[in-house]
Amino acid sequence: MASIVTQDATQIYYKDWGPKDGQPIIFSHGWPLSADAWDAQLVYFADRGFRTIAHDRRSHGRSDQVWQNNTMDRYADDLADLIAKLDLRNIVLVGHSTGGGEVTRYVGRHGTERVARIALIGAVPPLMLKTETNPGGLPIDAFDAIRKGTYDNRSQFFKDLTIPFYGYNRPGAAISEGLREEFWRQGMMGGLKGQLDSIRAFSESDFHQDLQAFDKPTLVLHGDDDQIVPIGAAALSTVRIVRHAVLKIYEGADHGLTQTQQDRFNADLLDFILA
Repeated sequence: MASIVTQDATQIYYKDWGPKDGQPIIFSHGWPLSADAWDAQLVYFADRGFRTIAHDRRSHGRSDQVWQNNTMDRYADDLADLIAKLDLRNIVLVGHSTGGGEVTRYVGRHGTERVARIALIGAVPPLMLKTETNPGGLPIDAFDAIRKGTYDNRSQFFKDLTIPFYGYNRPGAAISEGLREEFWRQGMMGGLKGQLDSIRAFSESDFHQDLQAFDKPTLVLHGDDDQIVPIGAAALSTVRIVRHAVLKIYEGADHGLTQTQQDRFNADLLDFILA
């Protein structure tokens, strides 16, 4: 098990696959998952000569379960610690959902000196929460319900969450029980306190200023039937801030499109990296 120790003495687990002299791609996972969510991408890109890296966010997966500092700023700083410890440069940063927030906050706090390209997939920026200045966001009640479900019975809540996450409540959807069980397994590996803290981190963090720091080629990819991170307040708002970004919309696609549309997603991400 490979790991680093961050500046606040937290152990972060990571996978580092493929040739060490390949261009590095770092994949940041969504809530409440782990690096395992990216296994297919790690293999696909490592087979094509890239160095592929994915880490378990603090309090998720195999990383330390900490009581404090489960915040978006600290997630970004953990990513910076990982990049520094491995001395990575010319990096492609790929973030899904909460991981998209982590990547975005990293750019805002640490810049793009080591970054070549950025891909935000079903990502939470610029702001998920509905406010007076963000009327397209989701009301706080939606996130309170996630908190309550996670606190009361997270095992059942995670099982139930897979239905809208993968679009399995849509007509004609082919349900994969294996994929549902894998989501549950990864979620149950994490710590309850850190997962509860993370709900606030992904829903209430405002990424507008972070997005303004983007100065590298950027892909914003989103499903227009995403029931977890609705496209309007997310991708469509992001590309109004990052005006040089390439917007790619998957018609009818769900939040878990990196898995439900794995082959298409892998090919599109490769095309973006090689462009």
